[in-house]
Amino acid sequence: MRRISRITVAGAATASLALALSACGGTSTSSGSSESKGDKGLAIAYDVGGKGDQSFNDAAYAGLERAKKQFGYETADVEPTDGETDADKEQRLVSLAKQGYNPVVGVGYAYAAALKGAAEKYPDTTFGIVDDATIEADNVADLVFSEEEASYLAGVAAAKATKTKTVGFVGGVDIPLIHKFEAGYKQGVKDTDPKVKVIPQYLTQTAEEGGFSSPDKGKSAAEGQIEKKADVVYAAAGLSGQGVIEAAAANKVWAIGVDSDQYKQEALAKYKDSILTSAMKDVAKAVFNLAKSVEDGKPATGIVKGDLKTGEVSLSNSNPKFADDAELQEAIETAKEKIISGEIKVKSS
Repeated sequence: MRRISRITVAGAATASLALALSACGGTSTSSGSSESKGDKGLAIAYDVGGKGDQSFNDAAYAGLERAKKQFGYETADVEPTDGETDADKEQRLVSLAKQGYNPVVGVGYAYAAALKGAAEKYPDTTFGIVDDATIEADNVADLVFSEEEASYLAGVAAAKATKTKTVGFVGGVDIPLIHKFEAGYKQGVKDTDPKVKVIPQYLTQTAEEGGFSSPDKGKSAAEGQIEKKADVVYAAAGLSGQGVIEAAAANKVWAIGVDSDQYKQEALAKYKDSILTSAMKDVAKAVFNLAKSVEDGKPATGIVKGDLKTGEVSLSNSNPKFADDAELQEAIETAKEKIISGEIKVKSS
């Protein structure tokens, strides 16, 4: 297997990469087949919460694992650190590019400034950023999603599942990206049953305050909504969403997961019977496709968007109680078709 790339890899040792990155986050590297030894492929730098969040970051890791298996090359994934600056993030991305990894992906909008700087320094390396569409560069792919569309379907599910006519929404951080989840969810609820009340709550104003990385905050918020009679709670809060799911399970109400199929997550196995569905966005596919474009010698650049039509946002069907509910499934399928056809215009704010 010959890897097609826009850079020439200088076979630097993995140890030197770990040393270069020791000041700005932990690193994991893994090699593929011996025949491609020395080739370096996809590298990802995690968002707040890191690997093991059972959500956003783990989805990116799944894309990396798929690329490593299919292309047989060396990969790297790097953890964030508490209180890091844009300069720290840029150093992390630059270090990966300098070692010959291509593409290099920043997982999350927080990498925008850092990735722009790194891309300018390494114009022959392809960079990708998940959940940001602000970077315009010949070597950057903005990997974004229509989260509001999957959230609309989650709203349909919530409106059909609620018995108290009250549902909750927990957003990790009060930012435009998470507003998309809330807007779609509210619209889906109201279009399905105008009598259902939606209680929204944001955990923090900034990511630095732990909105995406504090299960205790998520649990507390969900408990407050449940006290107000919410019997379905949807969380778009990264690692904090685990606390929402835990609270839902403890109080025997429904939780709706996000980003990954959280019903299938091993760390959430004891709560899975309380996870009605998950509003998924296929970060794994987006990350893998970027790696494949580089491997094929035709690196993707510009805005690369996934939506219901492309299949990169969806609702999971893993919970049999959800999958086997014919009335619920019919309502969701009808809404999905109307969104794809343009009959339903889903709000993003």
